[in-house]
Amino acid sequence: MLPKPLECFIREFAKLPSIGPRQATRLGFYIARLGKSAINDISSAVQGLSEIRICVRCFLMYGESFEGENNLCSICANPNRQQDIIAIVEKETDLISIEKTKRFFGRYLVLGEIERDGILSNEQKLRLKSLGQTLKKQFEKAEEIIVALNPTTLGDIEAGLIIEEIKPFAKKITRLGRGLPTGGEIEFADEDTLGGALENRR
Repeated sequence: MLPKPLECFIREFAKLPSIGPRQATRLGFYIARLGKSAINDISSAVQGLSEIRICVRCFLMYGESFEGENNLCSICANPNRQQDIIAIVEKETDLISIEKTKRFFGRYLVLGEIERDGILSNEQKLRLKSLGQTLKKQFEKAEEIIVALNPTTLGDIEAGLIIEEIKPFAKKITRLGRGLPTGGEIEFADEDTLGGALENRR
């Protein structure tokens, strides 16, 4: 019944988070109505995502516009950043929100999305291990590691697991201050609230 290109679109886009078959169908019809020029623009934008790279140190995605030294992103490669102060964040959008405050001058580790079971995945454990190895080579121990996860029940459970993993390679471990409301998300916090949480970390 549906044209094959539309069926293919629905099948692929239904796999995306928060989309599903019904939303993918609506989206497919909407984009199809935009015409060839707009479809080509969208196709080009999606194709451009294939050029994104991942920083080998903090796992932040970055583009070819920044040719990082040794496959590092602009933050990790910046000599003016405090390399021995690290904020562990769940998602890239959390990192972007913290950067907007202009009150944090260390670097990051992007841990990856927290699963509902609150258990660290193998990938997350590997990222924490990689952080430990990098710190050992550079400083022996980090001056401070900030576990900058959302102040939710799940975030608290995950933070506890992370703290156990990183204890051997940090002089000081802190969490964001509770200027952030319990149950809130870093990504949606305003800059003043998030900045206060950074300054009042414990």
